[in-house]
Amino acid sequence: MIMRSALIIFALFLAAPVTAAPVAFVNVNVLPMSDDSIVEAQTVLVENGRIMAIGPVDEVPIPKHATVVDGTDRFLMPGLAEMHAHVPDADAPELDRDFSLFVANGVTTVRGMLGRPSHLPLRQQLLDGTVFGPRLITSGPSLNGRSVTGPEHAARLVAEQHAAGYDFIKIHPGLEADEFAAIAKAAAGLGMPFAGHVPVAVGVYRVLELDMATIDHLDGYFAAMLRPDSQGAGGYGGFFDVMLAGEVEAAQIPVIARATAEAGTWNVVTETLVEQLVNDTPVSDLRNRPEMRYMPKATVRDWVQAKKAQQAEHGFDPQLAARAIALRRSLIRELDKAGAGFLLGSDAPQIFNVPGFSLHRELELLVATGLSPFAALRAGTVAPAEFLGLNTGMVAVGRDADLVLLDANPLSDVANTRRIHGVMLRGQWYPAGTLQARIDRFLSAD
Repeated sequence: MIMRSALIIFALFLAAPVTAAPVAFVNVNVLPMSDDSIVEAQTVLVENGRIMAIGPVDEVPIPKHATVVDGTDRFLMPGLAEMHAHVPDADAPELDRDFSLFVANGVTTVRGMLGRPSHLPLRQQLLDGTVFGPRLITSGPSLNGRSVTGPEHAARLVAEQHAAGYDFIKIHPGLEADEFAAIAKAAAGLGMPFAGHVPVAVGVYRVLELDMATIDHLDGYFAAMLRPDSQGAGGYGGFFDVMLAGEVEAAQIPVIARATAEAGTWNVVTETLVEQLVNDTPVSDLRNRPEMRYMPKATVRDWVQAKKAQQAEHGFDPQLAARAIALRRSLIRELDKAGAGFLLGSDAPQIFNVPGFSLHRELELLVATGLSPFAALRAGTVAPAEFLGLNTGMVAVGRDADLVLLDANPLSDVANTRRIHGVMLRGQWYPAGTLQARIDRFLSAD
């Protein structure tokens, strides 16, 4: 009984905020993220979950009862958003692990792309602080070729999910063109976004016409850029159509990028998910990444087998896979050039994407693709706040205090987003040591 009581007390300590008092970040370099500037030597005062004051270190008074965080040589930026996550049921044992890993990595908002009824009360519990984790934006259960039986049924499911209180509709493959059109019409009438995959029967240009909110994984783009006489690699597209790369007309990339921008559809490219599954990185390198120690060994083994199975699949061609990666990167650059909206997402926890850690890899990959560090960071801060209508995403007076304090400047090297000194989650300050203790509970045994 004594041991059980001790464990309960320890768990409560990990779940509780370090302090509910006002917090002052003193002499900190501020990344407002309204632009790519850095405002040096500032004091940022947070109270009641909001940023109450920002100003020169000698001009902002600090309340006597405030917690003071030394910001000297540190950088304060908005918390990151993972815009393509898969969230377990509210009572699943892995939920605490996933949410803890997200927050420890500076992720303060997640968009759950495969919703469940338990996510509706969970969403509010997270906001109330009775459950530890990032704020949750949740779809309902996905609409797909198996869950939808016709246009009328599709429209009815949209109405039911809207009435239940889900934030958006998730689209999975297999829908017929008339079913997708019915979803779009019903969703538009209710003001409810729909997002996700591009059904083969619909295609990218049609989903742009119907105001799809986000296209995830760059799904459908390769098929939309095939030559008119293409047979689509004999019907074998592979993982997100990478095996169509040999038939893609690269000259169509700027055209479809401009069409995407003009339509106002955003992209969540999840490039880490695609590249690390089909590229030539040895599975031993992926398996031995430091963050894999936070996942069950059986899960990591499954991920290894998934990559091996993908590359052993009949028709898989490593050279075509490499061309597909190059084309995807070119498409990302052209989407950015055209002014299309980007939202940061990695699809965690999916193959080799450990929650939180994978978002830093996604940032680094976007920069390697050709985006500036500011553009990549914007996709995970300002852009999600704008897209979701949240009062987050910037370090500015009146904004909700979802913040990350870094030990180095992420605008000079986006990898510095990993150098986390602490995270503020809805106004509650968690030093890095507290967060590390929390996630160390999930270390897998050697």
